[in-house]
Parts: sequence; structure tokens; C-alpha cells
Amino acid sequence: MMRQAVFATMPVKEMEILSPTGQTLCTHLDLPLGKSEILSSEPLPANGGYLLEIVRLDNGGRMVRLRRPIGGDGSSIAALLPVAQLMPQVSHQGTQFEAYGEVRTGGGNIIGYAGKRLPAGVATESVHYKSAQFGFNADIVAPLSGLMTTGSDLKWFGIYVAMAIAVVLGAFWLLLPRRRENDPVSDLKRALAAGELVPYYQPIVDIRSGQLRGAEVLVRWRKPDGSLVFPGSFIPLAESSGLIRDMTRDLMRRVCAEAGASLGLRPGLKISFNFAGKLFSDETIVKDVRNIFANSPIKLSQVVLEVTERDPIENFTETRQIIAALQGLGVRIAIDDVGTGHSGLSYMLKLGVDIIKIDKMFVDAIGTDRNSMTIVETLVDLAHNMRMDVVAEGVENFEQVTLLRELGIRSAQGYVFAPPLPGSAFLQLVEAIEPLETAEAAAAKEAA
Repeated sequence: MMRQAVFATMPVKEMEILSPTGQTLCTHLDLPLGKSEILSSEPLPANGGYLLEIVRLDNGGRMVRLRRPIGGDGSSIAALLPVAQLMPQVSHQGTQFEAYGEVRTGGGNIIGYAGKRLPAGVATESVHYKSAQFGFNADIVAPLSGLMTTGSDLKWFGIYVAMAIAVVLGAFWLLLPRRRENDPVSDLKRALAAGELVPYYQPIVDIRSGQLRGAEVLVRWRKPDGSLVFPGSFIPLAESSGLIRDMTRDLMRRVCAEAGASLGLRPGLKISFNFAGKLFSDETIVKDVRNIFANSPIKLSQVVLEVTERDPIENFTETRQIIAALQGLGVRIAIDDVGTGHSGLSYMLKLGVDIIKIDKMFVDAIGTDRNSMTIVETLVDLAHNMRMDVVAEGVENFEQVTLLRELGIRSAQGYVFAPPLPGSAFLQLVEAIEPLETAEAAAAKEAA
């Protein structure tokens, strides 16, 4: 269960069970990171029982540890993540973070920082952000000379840190004792009818210009008690039970209602939805998509449907016809996680798609593994020759951003930019950094 939680929560590097004295009893890999010294330990105000700790490993590295009790004997479960995973590493311009940002606990202990301290005597502007939910304080300082480009970063810094911590807290849901349901399909149906399946948005960024390109919509199951269930725990059930179609349609309608007004005013932004392969085997899905967006501010030309690969496509001819019909509406089609699973080159060659998304597995290895670099270069060359766009997934640090630029990739998503955000935080980001644009300007951007 701990391994599943780490797999589903990108920033977490280790989960561990601690004794009442804080000693590591076991980890998700049975390989502890080493002895650690607790530098500070404070409760999170709005999350009863959770502690936020700053720990120093025996190699000198600092980690954030989120910890909660699991039994009456004082034992606890904890998630360890690098401080850097809580800090934005790039500005919204796609460059390295130019301002200086610092995050402290409510008690004043430093959690981490981003950027470099500005020299004495430089005229600056500063912003303070306090998180009522998590108790930390974020301060960011930017030079006055750079406010034209860093003003949006001032607004975004606190939101980023809060959401990164919230994502990690969600990992604990996978480890909480849960009531066994006699009929999990009925429970999922009830959640769908009750509106508990909600959209989260992971921004997609132009890594050359730093502009926001749009977002991929990811579903979360928000329980009545406020806890979040990650999709790996219920999407396979939705697919095997046939609920995936109703779930996908509901998600698209919710996005139209929640973000339609803001996205409709910015026609250059794209919004992507994951589509199970079996949805492309039913021609009525074309009518569903057209009807959902017909009365929405979001134009069909802003919609991207991503072919997921959990199940292989059985009839390429039928699928290609449905994809062509959707493209006829103005919708763009992407292949998700290219290079893994069932998709490979056959999907690229046979389906006539518009976009390929390179899996995080290859992005992680491009700076260290020559074979992965060669595979990515080949995929990018093939995509460009076939007039397809390329998006890199799971980008975690600025070095990867630099290498992806050198490989000719323009768009990327990942924690180096932002974790998946609830609608309110995503719309704050859009309003902060993406100006309104005319249809003509959007068309020019698309052409470029």
C-alpha cells in the first residue's frame, strides 16, 4: 500500500512507518534513506493529527516530512519529499526563478527557498502569503526592474506551495483504513451522482516563451470528509464496469461550467481530457462531445482528447474513422504516454493524431541514459515529420526543461511548473499570468 501511494504521488520519494520514538521501522522499499535529525516539528492547523517536520539526513540533505498517527501506541506513518519539490523552479516566463522566495513554518522555521537572495541596495517589491490551511508563511522578493516579468510569479508562489503540500496529503488517503464495500461499483455510481468526482487541472507550458498553453484535466474523487482519492484507485473499476463513459462526459460538463468563462475568453488555451481507448469504438461519442461543448464558451478547437493506453485498440479502422469525425469538429487528438504500453509507433502511424505526449519515464532519463535520449530524439523527429505537436510529461527540474528545449520540444507539464490544481487555483493562475486575447491573436500564436 505504501508503494502504491508513492507511485501515485509524484513528489513523494519515500513513505515509512515510524515507532513512537520516531525510529524508522520500515519503508515502502525496505531501504531507509538513512538516519535523520528532526530540525522542527509543528502541527498543521486544518489537518488534525498531521505534523509537518523538517528533517536533516545523515548526508546533510534536508527533507520535508508529513506525518500522521496510525495507532494508539504512538506509531505513525510519514511521507518524505525533497524541499525542492515544494518550490517552483521556473518562472511563468519559462526561465529560471529570478525572484527570491522563502517559505517558513508557522513557528518561523525555514521549509525551503527558491531563487537567489538579491544583492543589498537593489530596489525590490515584496509579497507575503500566509496559508490558513497549512500554517506556513511565504515571502517573495523581486527586483523592481523585473516586475514586468515577475509580477505574476509573486501571485503564484504561495498558491504553488500550498497545492504541492495538499497533493502529498492526498497520498495518505491510500493508506487510511477503509470500510470494505460489498459493491464498489455501486459506491462509484453514488459518487458520480453526488458530484464527488471533480476535475483537477495540470498546466501545460510553452517552455520557450513561458506562456501557458492550457491544461490536462485529471479526475479526483473528493470524499464527503474532504479527503481525495487518486484516479489509480478507481479508474480501472470505472473502465471495467462501463462507468467510464458517464464519468468522462460528467467531467467535460463540469469543466465547461467551472472554467468555461475564463477559457472561452482565451481561445489560445487548450483543455485536454483523457479518453479510454474503448470510447473511440462507439461513434455516438462524436455526438456527445459536440453536444457538451455546443453551448459552452469553450470552443471545440480548444478541446484535446488524449487516447489512453490501458486497453489496446482492437479495431484501428473503426477508431480511425471516429477520430477523423472528431477532428472534423475541430477537436485535436493526442496519444498519451507514448513509448510505453500498447501505444508505441503503431498508434502514431495508424490513427492520424495531432499530438504525442512523451511519458515521464523517458523524461526522467534523458539527462543520464543515452538510449532514452535516442528514443526521445527519434520520437520528436518522427512527430515533426508527421506534423504532430509534442508534449513532455512529468518534468520535475529545470535541467530537464533545458534538455527538452535542445531536443526541439516546445510544450511540457510537470511539477517543475505546477502540480494538478483544483479549479479555483487553476483559474487564479490563468487570471494572473494569461492576458485576454482576441481570436486573431490566438490564431497567430497557434500558427507560430
